[in-house]
Amino acid sequence: MGAAVADVRVTGRVALPAATVRRIVRAVLAGERREAAISVTFLGLARMTALNRDYLGHDRPTDVIAFGLTQPHGGLVGDVYVCRAVAEREARHRGIPLRQELVRLVVHGTLHVLGWDHPVDESRVRAPMWRRQERYVARLTP
Repeated sequence: MGAAVADVRVTGRVALPAATVRRIVRAVLAGERREAAISVTFLGLARMTALNRDYLGHDRPTDVIAFGLTQPHGGLVGDVYVCRAVAEREARHRGIPLRQELVRLVVHGTLHVLGWDHPVDESRVRAPMWRRQERYVARLTP
């Protein structure tokens, strides 16, 4: 079972090198023993706000949005959208390197594509998905 990454698109300011993003997504897919074609796109504030408003009904930017779709033949495809500006703000707030937060968001979005979910309130950091995410982040950031 080989994990597949269909493509990594980078728009706006480069947030992470494409090879790094592919490595992160592949590590999560391998760790979850899943196959999927996942596209990761980095967006600016305006485009992330529009995406969040149009698809989730929230008229504000967010850090990551993910969509997953199971194909009729059983394959899984997904799109992960990451906002560098929101990631920068969160990294400063938490006192962590931006790179670590970007890795976290790529992992988080990939897990969402694979079907993982969490509560939307403060208890999310105690959810099984969050704990799983943090194990990947610890392994994937120096």
